[in-house]
Amino acid sequence: MDNFNVAVLGAGTMGSGIAQVCAMSGYSVVLYDTSEAALAGAESTITASISKLEASGKIVSKQAAFARTAITFSTDKKDLMADIVIEAIIERAEIKQAVLTEIQLANGPETIVASNTSSLSITQIASALPYPDRFAGLHFFNPAVLMQLVEISSGAATSSETINKLHAFTESLNKKPVHCKESPGFIVNRVARPFYTESLKLLEEQVADIETLDKLAEGIGFKMGPFRLMDLIGSDINFAVTSSLYSAFFQEPRFRPSRIQQQKVMAGHLGRKAGKGFYDYSTGKP
Repeated sequence: MDNFNVAVLGAGTMGSGIAQVCAMSGYSVVLYDTSEAALAGAESTITASISKLEASGKIVSKQAAFARTAITFSTDKKDLMADIVIEAIIERAEIKQAVLTEIQLANGPETIVASNTSSLSITQIASALPYPDRFAGLHFFNPAVLMQLVEISSGAATSSETINKLHAFTESLNKKPVHCKESPGFIVNRVARPFYTESLKLLEEQVADIETLDKLAEGIGFKMGPFRLMDLIGSDINFAVTSSLYSAFFQEPRFRPSRIQQQKVMAGHLGRKAGKGFYDYSTGKP
């Protein structure tokens, strides 16, 4: 993947994490967002993360030094010219289609465009794009810097060449790519839904409280209980994925979203990033 340039669209948690991963793997990266504040926050977070990894010996000084200078932070769409563009913006198909159409037209048919969507249909998004064969899903998990798995998903029009290049690119990031055909939620998010939805049902039915349910899950081997994990992911994102699967599977009862989580989203209690979710992060208690 020599002389391969990367652009990342969206400077939120996932976009900034993906940009950092690429920079630490030796790629020159443009991180784009419409918000200068979001870019400033991303730059601060990335710099702190690189320093922490260097201090702990997880990356060498040469790698850290390159990564600190390899990312260009930009609000100019003209900078989104690259060999691969990875989109990590809001989970709304029509918004992704509009932005990605513009990016494909600006770059041309040689550029691979990938979406970090966790649940939306790759075929649906690609249906509005000028080069659907050069589009695929490239789903990193949070935190992208630490999580090894990356789901590569193909739509109906995605070419085998696109998938092969994304597979090689993912391996060059020292990640573990898994190719899956299109399915709502792909693999991990579909398998993980019962972990969240059943835990929320237990809470709704007052079978046990939040701390007890988390401790029980952690006691049988889960690194993090369902409510702590939803707070880490963000209830807005988690609720949106569940709602998307519920709709995609024609209101399959096992994917029914929880009103408790919906209320958290409506209240702005989104988890760690908001300081409050199922837990209050000023006290550490629910």
